[in-house]
Amino acid sequence: MNRPYSGYTGRRNAGGPALSALFFPAALLYHELLLRAFDRSTPFFDLALLPTALFSIAAGLAVWLILDLLPWKTAGRVAGGVLLGLGTVLFCVERGCRATFNLYYGISFMGEMAGNVAGDFGSTVVQVVLGMVPFILLSFAPLAAFIPLRRRVVLDEGSEAPVRIILLAVLAACQLTAYLVCTLGPAKSYYTYEFTANAAIPHFGLFTTARLELEYAVAGTPTPPLDDFIDDPAGTPAPTGTTEPSAAPSAQTPDKPSLPPKDYGPNALDIDFAALAESESNETIQSIHQYMASVTPSQKNEYTGMFAGKNLILLTAEGFSPYAIDKELTPTLYRMTQEEGFVFTNFYQPDWTLSTIGGEFSVTTGVIPNWMNGGSSPTVSASRSMPITLPHLMAPLGYSTPAWHNHTFNYYPRDKYLPNFGYDYMGIGSGLEMAQSVANKWWPESDLEMMEETAGSYIDAYVKDGTPFHAYYMTVSGHGLYTWGGNDMSARHRAEVEAKYPNLSEEAQAYIACNMELDLALKYLVDKLEAAGIADDTLIVMAADHYPYLLVDEKSGADYYNELRGFEDQEGDTSRYKNTLLMWSGSIKEPIVVDTPCSSVDIVPTICNLFGLDYDSRLYSGRDIFATNYEADQYSNCMPLVVFANNMSRGNSWITAAGTYEANTKTFTPNEGVTVDDDYVKRVHRLVAAKVAYSKLIIQEDYYAALQLPG
Repeated sequence: MNRPYSGYTGRRNAGGPALSALFFPAALLYHELLLRAFDRSTPFFDLALLPTALFSIAAGLAVWLILDLLPWKTAGRVAGGVLLGLGTVLFCVERGCRATFNLYYGISFMGEMAGNVAGDFGSTVVQVVLGMVPFILLSFAPLAAFIPLRRRVVLDEGSEAPVRIILLAVLAACQLTAYLVCTLGPAKSYYTYEFTANAAIPHFGLFTTARLELEYAVAGTPTPPLDDFIDDPAGTPAPTGTTEPSAAPSAQTPDKPSLPPKDYGPNALDIDFAALAESESNETIQSIHQYMASVTPSQKNEYTGMFAGKNLILLTAEGFSPYAIDKELTPTLYRMTQEEGFVFTNFYQPDWTLSTIGGEFSVTTGVIPNWMNGGSSPTVSASRSMPITLPHLMAPLGYSTPAWHNHTFNYYPRDKYLPNFGYDYMGIGSGLEMAQSVANKWWPESDLEMMEETAGSYIDAYVKDGTPFHAYYMTVSGHGLYTWGGNDMSARHRAEVEAKYPNLSEEAQAYIACNMELDLALKYLVDKLEAAGIADDTLIVMAADHYPYLLVDEKSGADYYNELRGFEDQEGDTSRYKNTLLMWSGSIKEPIVVDTPCSSVDIVPTICNLFGLDYDSRLYSGRDIFATNYEADQYSNCMPLVVFANNMSRGNSWITAAGTYEANTKTFTPNEGVTVDDDYVKRVHRLVAAKVAYSKLIIQEDYYAALQLPG
């Protein structure tokens, strides 16, 4: 006897609309809460939990509705499983990034780096995965539940029209409410013009971040309120005298080089920004012109031209910090940063949230690095006009401009952006021979070997035919992992460090040990210069790419960096990013102490001033550290300013000659004896926002090309 088929009864037997509709919202919300729960740096219960939950529900309902409408139910179940699987993998990868680098990365960036990471750091990836086993197992719970429940989640006959309409209304209400919270609340900038994965994931969740990244990659990141950032034309009047304020560099020895009187005019080119703005049809470029017109140039000073016509060696040192300097274990570093040359007591290398590539960009360009439209300042700058870099300014004067990195030449796209900066770039696999490191499969490779293979080429050329040089190095010996088994350079110097610091943890010991290889590289370089008789004719400058964040174990909460420092702090505190700027020449026999607040974006404009180059100080995010046209207790847009663009939940910290603003606590602490106006903090906040916003637009919009500068 044939029984009539009832689709409604069949659906009831297989499952109900409640389970069907709730499964994907619950799965997405579960993943977001799991990622949040494992993140020690993000408060679990705060305002961000609301939009994260609402967006998760809305996204889950959208997935359910699409699968419910599909006429091919088997395909719908397969698609549901694939989506859950891919989402689970994405959450695990982001958790791995956060646990290893204390950062969240955009999907496009992870895609760009996947091949390099797998090829160069395979063993490290395995260690990271093993340390994430609990998270991974918990992450796969929704997929494990979906497989046996798939017929009850994706119903054979789909849901009835009223159910779909009601849940579509719920979807819209959740999405709209979350959108209003994000765009009207304190996190508005992170949802729009300051969007980065590192800031967005804690505020809105991973799936929303992925959606925004795709949206902005196609349509472009929203433009910030640029008019709000521009000071009155020419900025706040600043003193133009030649007397130095209290924050200026001071000599501690009569042997300081004696310089002839200088013209203390502005470090600026003849660029009529106001006229350019009037004739510009592109509103964003027009706004940048107007901003540049409002900036006060830094003044020339007694250090202008101090190294004119001489040689320059610039290094970005992997994971370098002051705690790598030891008078006995790293004597060359100690000599070059404490006993001779310029001694910078107030230098910082902020965490730009781009890891090595961001730090290198700040050191080599003087521009604040940013994430943008699925890319980053370094990657995007590879196809932009960059006339403000040192090679483009020095090569026309006859300088050779070689550059090296002692790891895979195209790890990060430095094989694209460094040549675009004007460097003749070589790395392992493209022009740099590192036979010993390669033969022994050392990780990381030896900084000393890189120096032995390269320094002679430009030094000999200078001695032989007088060709001046600007050489650049990106080192790697100081890279984590900081263990005896994770860093071959650490293992090489293990005995010396264990003998002197037997009570330090292995991680802290290994960090000091691997930097002994950097010290040997610098010793070789200085010895080579001195033997050639040109140490007095050469300036060596070195700064870190970032502090050694791999000394922080995000999974366990262990902070070996604080162990080295001897006191406690947390991510986001400005003191964590205090570092050392090495600026040494054989011509400076005694230390010249500089206590001006400064950071890595100040390096290029400072070098430009020291070498007496024709440059425009307004075109950089940073400033000449030695410029004195400011007063410590007064606001001006040419004053010393250290910007910390890494606090993803509370805004940007900053330091000026007047004091320090900590975004973690939202407090400004003036320096001793300094009193500022009531609106000082507000005005500096605006200046910080302007510098971050315009540094992004300058690269994104190819602004330097619009100026038609040479280079």
